[in-house]
Amino acid sequence: MSIDAVVEPGIAKEEEVFDIFELLPGKMLDIQINHPVQVRLKVPLIGYELGSYIILKYPNVPRTTSYNDVLVEGNVVVVRYLLEGDRGCCFAFRSTIRTITQKPEKFLILTYPKKIENRQLRLHQRISMHLPAAISLNEPDQSNVRINGVIGDLSLKGCGFTFKADSEAIKVNKRSIFVCIAHHTKGEILIPAKVCNSRNEQGKVNVGIQFEEGDKQVASLLEHLFIDKSSL
Repeated sequence: MSIDAVVEPGIAKEEEVFDIFELLPGKMLDIQINHPVQVRLKVPLIGYELGSYIILKYPNVPRTTSYNDVLVEGNVVVVRYLLEGDRGCCFAFRSTIRTITQKPEKFLILTYPKKIENRQLRLHQRISMHLPAAISLNEPDQSNVRINGVIGDLSLKGCGFTFKADSEAIKVNKRSIFVCIAHHTKGEILIPAKVCNSRNEQGKVNVGIQFEEGDKQVASLLEHLFIDKSSL
């Protein structure tokens, strides 16, 4: 799933339009400024007041890099962010830099958006859950590297897997894996799959996983969870 799936706000077709911004502080947002040069940065959300303003942390950049010519009051910014779970959506809106504070810290204050556009990224409906699981990075009959975590959402074609990491630099590379889930009669279900994407947000790693086509273990998993596959 890519945040670039949402094009410039106001241009995307077949999107839904919202007027409420609902995120918790700490969420990483992708901001793009196009004037006088194009710059794209990731910054955390600090807070907001509905209908009034949004507060972002000023980007922490090396001393050798300066954005003083683009991060200026009045400049237009495009803000994008992802929401996982059963929604699986990418959101985007246009705003302007209202002011830049210096105390108590350096913050970007954006005007509250008039509309927020949303594009559904998934072709198959996902069901939200909290299912303990693991992903195995090697063949099951070899010396395995296993990562324990939880499945947060599930569909016929894939799932979202989350685990905690000791470092914000840890991610899972795109590769073949097995999704390992305990079963009350079979002991453990091993579903062949592949990693499509992963991202680390302050030590919480979210992994997008696609199941192999036609794998019978997915049907066994749905039966184990009492999920009717016709509902997906």
